[in-house]
Amino acid sequence: MSVTIDITGLPHERIAFCPSPLAELGNALHALAEPGHHARLHAWTTTTAAALKPELADRLHEAEFMWRSTRSDFLLPARPRETLVEELDDLDRMDDEKFVGAALEISCSTLNTDGIPSPLVDERSRRRALDLAAARGPRQAAFVERMLAEPTATRAWIRRLLEDCDQAFFADTWRRVRVQLAADARHKTELLRRRGLAEALTAASPALALEEDERGSRIVVDKLVHGRTEAHGGAVTLVPTAFGWPHLFALSAPGWQPVIQYPADAGEIGGAEPVETVKLRLEAIAHPMRMRLCRSLARGPFSTSELADAYGITAPEVSRHLSVLKKAGLLTTQRRGRYVLHQLNPSVVTRLGSDFLESVLR
Repeated sequence: MSVTIDITGLPHERIAFCPSPLAELGNALHALAEPGHHARLHAWTTTTAAALKPELADRLHEAEFMWRSTRSDFLLPARPRETLVEELDDLDRMDDEKFVGAALEISCSTLNTDGIPSPLVDERSRRRALDLAAARGPRQAAFVERMLAEPTATRAWIRRLLEDCDQAFFADTWRRVRVQLAADARHKTELLRRRGLAEALTAASPALALEEDERGSRIVVDKLVHGRTEAHGGAVTLVPTAFGWPHLFALSAPGWQPVIQYPADAGEIGGAEPVETVKLRLEAIAHPMRMRLCRSLARGPFSTSELADAYGITAPEVSRHLSVLKKAGLLTTQRRGRYVLHQLNPSVVTRLGSDFLESVLR
């Protein structure tokens, strides 16, 4: 599974790396709402949450569906600006139908799937939005009802909330991270200009790749979801984030310019195993006999015949199980005389839990 952005015929000048204060504020709010996703930010989330005034904390809780489980599309601007005020001004120029449809991303199921219209004009979308909000809780349900009944006033309320967050904690945070993000964007832009898009994408994240064949060119985002969009005649924006890891967002909703948000320090983090690799490894160790074999292989190197004798199965059966484990990258092998010895790869197995978590959060 992956998100695919068709960029056939799109000149590289229309692909931009650029930081966004609004996108980073969305990440900061998500980290406050889900600190368990962001262990590296523990000190920041703890200190910031403790300093929030109760009134602001209550308002954040009321609106948190816009950045907790998923990310509202309007929090990933396609044309980032220098300041948060400029990006909020751009939002003010968006019509109510598009804004409300983008804001109500309140579960893992997007309201924009298959081009479903805004809940302001479509009864099916309205019922779905209210049902999803009710599942989140009475406060969120009441807020969504207010948004659908009074979109203009509620939009103004959201802007004031974001401005108050900026004043309370984000302005200082943005001053500290914007230099890092601007430097990252310049580096990726230079890679794009000098070495091409494929290398710039890989430098941004190992989960990003360029595919080119007779059908055209595509940016592929390795995620546990499926999505497809086009950038023909438009543009693609890639937004670095200091607060976003381990998440990798790809905005591919109908009618929206594609936006990819990637962790600025992805190259330092390492890992970022492809989703299929993680799936292959989990499936490999799910078999009870392979689990038992791993118990021995974790303690030292063994030959096929030794494992067959130890577990009372035939050598060909052991070979088939070892082949699955080896294909998944879980084993190392070495030849000692006429014997081939197999052993569990401890570094790969140690990372399996974190690779799985990163894959499902990506």
